[in-house]
Amino acid sequence: MILAVLGIGLLAGVLGAILGLGGGVVVVPALEFVLPLFGHPVTITQAVAISQIGVLAVGLAGTAGYLRQGLIRARTGYLLSPYTILGGVLGSWLGLRLPARVVATVFALLLLYSAYNLLRGLKRAELEREPSRLVPPAMTFSGVMSGLLGIGGGTVQVPVMNLLGGIPIRQAIATSTFIMGLTAVANALVYSASGQLDYRVAAAVALGVLLGARGGTVLAARISAQNLKLFFSLLLIFTALQLLYKYWIVQGAV
Repeated sequence: MILAVLGIGLLAGVLGAILGLGGGVVVVPALEFVLPLFGHPVTITQAVAISQIGVLAVGLAGTAGYLRQGLIRARTGYLLSPYTILGGVLGSWLGLRLPARVVATVFALLLLYSAYNLLRGLKRAELEREPSRLVPPAMTFSGVMSGLLGIGGGTVQVPVMNLLGGIPIRQAIATSTFIMGLTAVANALVYSASGQLDYRVAAAVALGVLLGARGGTVLAARISAQNLKLFFSLLLIFTALQLLYKYWIVQGAV
């Protein structure tokens, strides 16, 4: 089982660093689908709690790589992180109280909406623009989704910084990675206090994520901005459909 969890963390780390995600879009559904095969079923709340440690690992490893490449907008990160941290604490509190189907459905709809916005702007030139006033509330919302769904917030942060903040996609991904590490600390504390965090599984996920994220930051520099957006969008759509199938088709038939 531990090797399977390491593999999940490795994949999450690579994709998380390349796309500016916390890896939760991989970790949360993968833990729910894979661990029962080894006689270790987890609820979505437990998977989200474990994912927070993976998000923290992506943030640490990815930030180190992106700092070396000079892609992180540290000032932007420091200014926006209080919004995501506040939202993350609220989202974590909600995640401990809402039904699993509600959480999974919100997650899926968010992923589909983010994919739509990125695909719509696929051919848009990567030009600097003045940031919209909607950026702070949108980043707070990303924090709520981070705490609620264990996704690191990158599925919201990257489109927000790119489409509303006028930040080129590579810098948006790097800055999102920096912010998510700060947000994940508060989220993990909330879930740990609730007793939902399986430290053994979380440690295996974190190790895989750390290894994967180191390679992911190198691969990201070799992929074009348009391909990054397309790859990101397809991953979001696949994960959303996977969750909707499980919670509305499979469980609805039980």
